[in-house]
Amino acid sequence: MLIGDGKTEAIARIIMGKATPGFRRILVIGCGSGLEAAILAQEMLVDVVGIDLQSNFDPRAVSRADLRKGDATCLDFEDQSFDIVYSYHALEHIPDYRLALAEMRRVLTDIGTYCIGTPNRLRLLGYIGSKNATLWQKIQWNITDWYARIRGKFRNEFGAHAGFSSSELHTELARVFTEVEEITLPYYIEVYRDHERVIQLINRSSLGRFLFPSIYFMGKK
Repeated sequence: MLIGDGKTEAIARIIMGKATPGFRRILVIGCGSGLEAAILAQEMLVDVVGIDLQSNFDPRAVSRADLRKGDATCLDFEDQSFDIVYSYHALEHIPDYRLALAEMRRVLTDIGTYCIGTPNRLRLLGYIGSKNATLWQKIQWNITDWYARIRGKFRNEFGAHAGFSSSELHTELARVFTEVEEITLPYYIEVYRDHERVIQLINRSSLGRFLFPSIYFMGKK
């Protein structure tokens, strides 16, 4: 039985188009239930290892990916163990995220590729695409975010689900990796193909950096 969420398949297509050909092993940092890792394995037909601080993995995911309990700041893998490192909505939850980024680089092969996404800290609204949340929960989460903004506390270090702005994440990635490319626009176009013209218009407008709820970057080690 196939697993899908629409969004992970889209990012898989982008990764396959940009990563060095011949990749065989992927590491997913902060895999949660493991479903993203399972979808990547299903779509890309490679071995996928997923780690998370908790181990309450979805049985459907366990059958498709190697899911383990692990710490992103102290990866239990040898140097150059993976061709691709993928992390989505995890970095903002890691207090020592710079150490986690250094560990991601360590386990990548010399021609390896990373793909990292986080919430956009400058977003006007978030959680719109959360499939496992009610409308009321989404409203409550946005109210909480805006209350944190008003108090000047909308940052990861204060416990907010803030993420990074595009420039902030670019700066942090450039400290560690030799290549940094933002793929936020290609990602949203890939996910919402029927609305490409609207997405392009949003991207060109001055409000573009506030309307995308998440940001994505890729690059080589």
